[in-house]
Amino acid sequence: MTDTPDLDAVVIGAGPAGLMAAEALADAGRSVLVVDAKPSPARKLLMAGKSGLNLTKSEPLNAFLAHYGNAALPLTPMLTAFGPAEIQAWAQGLGQELFTGSTGRVFPKSMKASPLLRAWLARLAGKGVTLQTRTRWTGWAQGGCQMATPDGTVILHPRVTVLACGGASWARLGSDGAWASWINAETSPFEPSNAALSVTWSTHMTRHMGQPLKNIALTAGDMTSRGEITLSSNGIEGGGIYPLTPALRRGAPLHIDLLPDQPLDSIRQRLSRPKGKTTIANHLRKTLRLDPVKLALLMECARPLPDDLAPVIKHLPVPHNGPRPMDESISTAGGLSLDALDQNLMLKSRPGTFAAGEMLDWDAPTGGYLLTACMATGLWAGQHAARWQPK
Repeated sequence: MTDTPDLDAVVIGAGPAGLMAAEALADAGRSVLVVDAKPSPARKLLMAGKSGLNLTKSEPLNAFLAHYGNAALPLTPMLTAFGPAEIQAWAQGLGQELFTGSTGRVFPKSMKASPLLRAWLARLAGKGVTLQTRTRWTGWAQGGCQMATPDGTVILHPRVTVLACGGASWARLGSDGAWASWINAETSPFEPSNAALSVTWSTHMTRHMGQPLKNIALTAGDMTSRGEITLSSNGIEGGGIYPLTPALRRGAPLHIDLLPDQPLDSIRQRLSRPKGKTTIANHLRKTLRLDPVKLALLMECARPLPDDLAPVIKHLPVPHNGPRPMDESISTAGGLSLDALDQNLMLKSRPGTFAAGEMLDWDAPTGGYLLTACMATGLWAGQHAARWQPK
């Protein structure tokens, strides 16, 4: 067992929160070691970037904060210091050209994470930050951080530590939540967030798998969403369903408005036109211009069809089995309780140890909110760790 007593600052986890903390520490003149269990850093960020790296959402701060629910208040200082405008300036400082989509979502023009990550790692290296991979934190020991490395167990005794260990989804990318069993601080059980929904389809739906449903509105409990979804063999996935995960994991029923821009009375009036000898499916297609996927979903979930179909089209119940397994979800709720931290994100039970990112118990939708908060809390933890002095 090797002991390293003279370290200045250690960051555990090389995702966005950890790298942001490392940069803040380096900018303050600290010598920084970043360790990560995987062979390469920021694997989940790179995965997110494969479908277009949504950095943030360009909107007023009050509207932005509202998406964090009960965690909005404690996160306000971090997101005020590093919010939508700041993350855009940060990315541009790394040479990334950005564009803002029609919904306000902000992306690099490259639509990838890899160019940004390469530039960021190069800048960190230039500031003296050392990255050590294949080094997994396995708990506290002898007053320090116990690490499993290819060369054996190492005990690190840094002056300050920032934990950025991630949540409990996509374990193969590095976030398995194992740290919750040894952190010795208050935690909440992990739950899926931004997750696909499990639905058992009949064979009638097989030919529609992989097809999108556009221009719909979704409701679960007191939550609503406008966005595209895709039918899969396991259920429903896509940006329209992800924001509803908090309500769906509580067992709230799901309803879909297939024609959200058309009033109920207008739909009812159009359906009252003479049907003649045409089938009900063709009548719906012709009078309402329902595309094949919407029509199939209606037939799947509304049978036996009522005489008055208009209310069902506006409020179609979709039976479901709850969110898909947690490891398939984009992110997780639960984790390290914010009550276990002080206002600087330092563990109350372990002075000199700070925490940031998705390992904290806050729940945010995709669309830039998740990534922005990871980086904002990483920056905040790093800045306060840099200023911390033992009493």
